[in-house]
Amino acid sequence: MISRIISKHPVIKHIALWFFAYLLLTYIYGTAFESFELGIKVIALLLPVHITYFYLLDYFVVRHFYIKGKYSQAFFITLFLMLIVALFYRIVEIFITDPYIIRYYLKHNPNFSWDRMQMNKTQQLFNPIFFVTAIERSNAVVWIGITFRLLTLSHERKQFALQAELDTLKAQLHPHFLFNSLNNIYSLSLDKSDKTPEVVLGISNILRYSLYECTAQKVSLKRDIDILNDYIKLEQLRYEERLELNVFICKNTNQLDIAPLLMLPLVENAFKHGTEKTIDIPWINIQLHINKNNLTLNISNSKANYQEINNNIPGKIGVENVRKRLELLYPGKHELNFFDEEDCFITVLNLQLTTE
Repeated sequence: MISRIISKHPVIKHIALWFFAYLLLTYIYGTAFESFELGIKVIALLLPVHITYFYLLDYFVVRHFYIKGKYSQAFFITLFLMLIVALFYRIVEIFITDPYIIRYYLKHNPNFSWDRMQMNKTQQLFNPIFFVTAIERSNAVVWIGITFRLLTLSHERKQFALQAELDTLKAQLHPHFLFNSLNNIYSLSLDKSDKTPEVVLGISNILRYSLYECTAQKVSLKRDIDILNDYIKLEQLRYEERLELNVFICKNTNQLDIAPLLMLPLVENAFKHGTEKTIDIPWINIQLHINKNNLTLNISNSKANYQEINNNIPGKIGVENVRKRLELLYPGKHELNFFDEEDCFITVLNLQLTTE
């Protein structure tokens, strides 16, 4: 919920960053000054320097050089900015914060003295110790923010690459299903079946779902199961009594979400290979169980012969796409196993899902 709000309103993330920076710097300076009242006011005067420095690094160095792989340019420009900002930091200290600090202490202790204030402004500006201290102070919090920024950019780039790969897999899945569906329609048309219009309508509903409702990374499990049931009904219309089909699908989806079209290619694969013409009595068993957040899909089907299944099943586009999508979307939260038995082929998918 919070991540969604931040993604829609990124300014919240920046406000949170500078609120944290303000508290941290106030604590550091307040401790050094032995007065948090003074720390609060001094940091309010110095914070614009930190903010300017951070966004120069972020929007200029990181975006225009670092993420484009221009590391040497990024290094030298960062070094140049570091010196310029330190100089600017010293100017703010000399003309604004240091006079304010000395006035604060003199107000509370008229005998207070500060050695650096005995120097003239030129001596203060070019004093190497003061300058090195300014470099340290101006970089401390800014580089914490830049580190988080680089980690965020790295995560975003990985997410973009992940989404691009998932989109590619989905793009392969749609034509794959369409190709098999057209084969089904062709078979029915050859038989001049009266069920052809009904099958075409059912296929169009599934295609509509895959093309328009599956653009999200997750969909309702109930909706995905409805599409799975629609597909099974289409196959029942096609094969009628020629296929022994046993189906159990749990109706209690517990408001769970699932990546779309993960189960359909596995079921589709069972119909394709479990109904070969060389099989005397084709059969398919489909069981879908849901226990809390755990989904188990168990599919078994008859097969023609070992060599044919061994060559076809593992290499099919739909099954391989499912395997790749599971690895990307459910790392460490899934198991997809295939068992090639003497008289049947078994597919078992175990998946840990999330609620809506």
